[in-house]
Amino acid sequence: MANAFTGTAAYSALVQTAYDRLAEFALRSQPLHREIADKKAAQQSMPGSNLVFSIYQDLAVQTGTLTETVDPDAIALGNPTTVTVTIAEYGAAALRTRLLNLEAFSDVDPAIANIMAFNMLDSVDSIVLSVLTAGTNVIRQAGGVMTINSGANSAITSTDTITSSNMRAAPVKLRAGKALPRRGSLYWCAMHPEVSYDLRSESGSIAGWRAPQVYSGPGAVWAGEVGEYEGAVVVETNRAFNDTTGSGSTRVFYTLFAGQQALAEMVAEEFHVVAGPITDKLMRFRPIGWTGTAGWSIFRQAALYQVRTTSSIHNT
Repeated sequence: MANAFTGTAAYSALVQTAYDRLAEFALRSQPLHREIADKKAAQQSMPGSNLVFSIYQDLAVQTGTLTETVDPDAIALGNPTTVTVTIAEYGAAALRTRLLNLEAFSDVDPAIANIMAFNMLDSVDSIVLSVLTAGTNVIRQAGGVMTINSGANSAITSTDTITSSNMRAAPVKLRAGKALPRRGSLYWCAMHPEVSYDLRSESGSIAGWRAPQVYSGPGAVWAGEVGEYEGAVVVETNRAFNDTTGSGSTRVFYTLFAGQQALAEMVAEEFHVVAGPITDKLMRFRPIGWTGTAGWSIFRQAALYQVRTTSSIHNT
């Protein structure tokens, strides 16, 4: 008579799928763009729905000579210009049920609070980025030619990747516009990693990124970091704006360059996570969310430039 085995099939009720009770969060990128909002109210008059900043205008250069016995005519000073920042409320909320809390194998309240906190940072960063990308100073690599404040995204083709010439042009225009650097003599630059790939792969020019690094800073080559280059300190971020809107089928990446006071910020209530009170009749629903009231506006257009190109490894 053959042996009868008591195995996993016979005792299937006792053999179950196991779960790690520690659930991991999704991959996240570091919020970046709000850090350049360095222009804030110094003497705000009162709370309000918007905040008006004023900028004095300098006089025109006076190169004429004075006559010894003539009292010079007085000249009129220019009217100060203004920049207005309008605030708005932002936020999101979730309702966790009591039944979920009782039946879930993992503690969900801390997880929901964590998810909400990241959503707050993620959302605010996106709002600020939309303000920055609306700037009027645009350098494009389009049809193999660099243009400054002219042309359209639709002229950018699948081979118009970033060049060292583009990287030189943005800091040069910032300096020409009298924008103050953000770190020593360096301007701030936010670049998508897929744009960084093209810059570090640039060939056919001794003035490209790689040749100087190979001989003087090989550590940057090994690490795959752009670092300081052509007057800017480059921060690589996958948050850099990119899409195909208005550009046909070619994906366009926005590489931002900024000096001091490029972005103004008004905050009526700082962003924060809220664990709301339980107010339903049977006390089954716990609200968890985030909120804040703030606004942003470009303060000095001359302190903000964007370079628009495509990427050879993601051009559609």
